[in-house]
Amino acid sequence: MITVVGAGTGAPLPDDVAAGAELVVGGRRHLEAVRVPETAERLVLGPLAPALDTIGEYVAKDRPVVVLASGDPGFFGIVRALAERFGPQRLRVRAGVSSVAAAFARVGLPWDDAVVVSAHGRALRTAVNVCRAHPKVAVLTGPGAGPAELGAALRHSARVLVVASALGDPARERVERVTPAEAAVRDWGSAVSVVLCLDERRALGAVRTVAGPAGVPAGWALDEAEFTHRDSMITKFEVRALALARLGPRPGDLVWDVGAGSGSVAVECARLGAAVVAVEKAADGVERVRANAGAHGVDVRVVHGAAPSALAGLDDPDAVFVGGGGRDLPAVVTACARRARRTVVVALAALDRVPGVREALTGAGFTCDGVLLQSSRLAPLPGEVSRLAATNPVFLLWGVRPPARTEGGAQ
Repeated sequence: MITVVGAGTGAPLPDDVAAGAELVVGGRRHLEAVRVPETAERLVLGPLAPALDTIGEYVAKDRPVVVLASGDPGFFGIVRALAERFGPQRLRVRAGVSSVAAAFARVGLPWDDAVVVSAHGRALRTAVNVCRAHPKVAVLTGPGAGPAELGAALRHSARVLVVASALGDPARERVERVTPAEAAVRDWGSAVSVVLCLDERRALGAVRTVAGPAGVPAGWALDEAEFTHRDSMITKFEVRALALARLGPRPGDLVWDVGAGSGSVAVECARLGAAVVAVEKAADGVERVRANAGAHGVDVRVVHGAAPSALAGLDDPDAVFVGGGGRDLPAVVTACARRARRTVVVALAALDRVPGVREALTGAGFTCDGVLLQSSRLAPLPGEVSRLAATNPVFLLWGVRPPARTEGGAQ
């Protein structure tokens, strides 16, 4: 049997928690905090694979093992690795209070509507994009992915970072509110437990029935009437539906909407959980995008400028939507394709622009496909009858970056 004990924040481990164990595994500070039997082997937890192998040797001989962990070991913790290797039936877990729960308690906020993301041993960009898109996020940090790096990446966002360090240690615990810019220039040391990223205007949120982030919206490809736009200059909902399907926006993604116009695609991607940057060259268009984002309760960062030059200072996106046209369209698509990690979707009305866009996508190494969308909508006629009213045809092209392959040809 493997007993997993979480050293919850605010409650020290019982001194005799390892009694009867023949192998005690944990971080150095956890091992120093308990009484380990003289006959038991101590294993300071470092790389996980060798530790699991050692635990396996004891389990195979039915010798008792105690694993000490921080907080709740079933929450982004060691319970997953142990259950996968030895089966949950071999585990007896005593959970402590997680650092996330403790941090929210320290600032007096509920966290049933919070998004929790781990940057410990993982790419920071996912955590950054979740923080950009959601008003209440807890980030589990790690080396190279701490408050300073998070603050530097969020310097353009109107967020507050709450940095909780050494939670549960009466002598060292600190909970500090800072701006992203302030966090970026600090040396935070190694005692950081968790970072909360908050939009304090929306930190309380609504009463929830289902915990976690807001679910998938009830509908997408919204009617044009749901957005403020100028002279019907908006991506029609039929086009938007297919564009969203090809973009695949999801939490943790960064999406660019280039030539945003009304920002309808940007808003829809944000409603589906992605972080979004809308690039728009017209000053009135910038205000329109901001108004539409505010009306739908989502965060969209709006950059006032013309592509491709306006793209230079932006983080690389997962997906890009390019709307509109013009002579610079192939150059804009090329610039986007060079930066996009997954896909680029282009909507255009002019047949003459299609070859240049397709060449730009394939020239950047993307596989390219597309359709001509033509739709007719029901329109009322006198006498309570209807006719079909044709909308303008639109070409939708998309490029997909082929998956990276190893030298042997396997993904």
